Amino acid sequence: MAYRPDPPLIVQSDRSLLLEMGGPHADACRDALAPFCELLKSPEHVHTYRITPLSVWNAASAGLAADEMIATLERFSRFDLPKNVVRDVRDLHARFGRLRLTRADDGPGLVLTADDPLLLEEVASNPLGRGLLVRRGDGRLGVEEAHRGEVKQALVKMGWPVEDAAGYVEGAPLEVKVRTSLPDARPFGLRDYQLDAVAAFWRDGSPLGGNGVVVLPCGAGKTVVGIGAMARVGRRTLVLTTNQTAVTQWRRELLQKTELTEDQVGEYTGATKDVRPVTVATYQILTHRRSKTDGFTHLELFRKGDWGLVIYDEVHTLPAPVFRVTAGIQSTRRLGLTATLLREDGREEDVFSLIGPKRFDLPWKLLERRGFIAQALCTEVRVPLPRALRARYAAADRRDRFRLASENPLKLAVLEETVARHKGEPILVIGQYLDQLHAASRRLRAPLVEGSTPADARRTLYDDFRAGRLPVLVVSKVGNFAVDLPEASVLVQLSGTFGSRQEEAQRLGRILRPKEDGRTARFYTLVSHETSEETFAQHRQLFLTEQGYAYEITVASPPAADALEGASEVA
Repeated sequence: MAYRPDPPLIVQSDRSLLLEMGGPHADACRDALAPFCELLKSPEHVHTYRITPLSVWNAASAGLAADEMIATLERFSRFDLPKNVVRDVRDLHARFGRLRLTRADDGPGLVLTADDPLLLEEVASNPLGRGLLVRRGDGRLGVEEAHRGEVKQALVKMGWPVEDAAGYVEGAPLEVKVRTSLPDARPFGLRDYQLDAVAAFWRDGSPLGGNGVVVLPCGAGKTVVGIGAMARVGRRTLVLTTNQTAVTQWRRELLQKTELTEDQVGEYTGATKDVRPVTVATYQILTHRRSKTDGFTHLELFRKGDWGLVIYDEVHTLPAPVFRVTAGIQSTRRLGLTATLLREDGREEDVFSLIGPKRFDLPWKLLERRGFIAQALCTEVRVPLPRALRARYAAADRRDRFRLASENPLKLAVLEETVARHKGEPILVIGQYLDQLHAASRRLRAPLVEGSTPADARRTLYDDFRAGRLPVLVVSKVGNFAVDLPEASVLVQLSGTFGSRQEEAQRLGRILRPKEDGRTARFYTLVSHETSEETFAQHRQLFLTEQGYAYEITVASPPAADALEGASEVA
């Protein structure tokens, strides 16, 4: 087997890839692998990837050829490529598009065709297609319009991703003009990569376009991509997002950056039910029901608006009921926006089949190098667990151990030291547990934004933080999404949701908007030393380390720990 000492990649016959970091070609290799490989783990020196069916199909749907994938592997591989890996890439790539879904030319409904009658027979006979695929007698399979999404889900599970060329209902027309300058007279326009993202989604208006996911880091302007897509589609639009703060932010952005008027943009939330040509709603209101046995009261919003486009903000957070209804509205164009397609429940396949494939993705570090997001330094601070809590920790079950470690009271002293070290900079403090956050709020004499904070009070606090009147703000997990605080440059994470990679990425994203003075962003995560929280922290960091962020590990000094050895616990 040929051996080359310089390339950083080892490709193994089980389709796993080992990337040695630190060499001159490691960053270029990481960026080239991202479109068609899945990251498994990424400690300091060797990152592990795997080539999966879904990763190859996503790349194929974005137009990446099998030969291009293989050429990337050959370019960076230290050894000759295993022949079975080359064959697997070609075979997986060839599966995409062999099945095709189109409109019936002899009546209502859709038809499924294939390049091989035996392939159609295979999927028709599969139990996953039972009740969804109907034999027509003309060598095609019939599909009811209402089953379009379910069929796509089933075919992905069978290993045969379908090319959906059935097109869309047009929806009511709506002209959306993007402004050339903002209300404060600053010039405005879509950046080159934002225009590329819109073009990748639209695909020249062909039946194969108009659906899919755009992946960009927080601070890179995903909302602007959504606005660009609205302008390109030119139809009534429903925007779905995570919370009331995000609804307000979307409406503000739409009115600032387009020529849409106040009476054309409505909000559909728990407080307001205002359906307009552009309507911004929360996932929570759409999934609301009076009891577990009742139906979802507001899901009819999907069907009654004559929508030509549905935008799913933070698409990786889609709740199951929205997945289900999305399966039934496949005739409407769909755009998903997210910083990461990671789902801790493993339902990335549902995003692929129901919203659409990944159409556009850019490495975070590439945008950082171009100045579109801030440079960031990540630090994990390991904090000793007080001896008084060690016995309780040792006797606790898995979940209680994690909570005891997460609410380690010694973290508050480290937090105070960290805030003091960055005095004069806008600082966010974020965490999972409300008792801990209330304690932090009291200690720092800083206000807390949590789920129960009224919308008006939230807006006031966010406005004060933006304006510099409020140097430190404590936020609960409501701050994971859509907190538009462009000047925040330091974030201290007290606790999180177990090993959630997506949450880690979202939280770093809170401070990635470029700073007017070019300041580097600082991301601190406080972790109890020698506890299960360390293990979860390593998993949380996987996605960001794949993007090129390195975590500096420090241990809190014993004096800080000893000073609080007798501190009361956070309940």
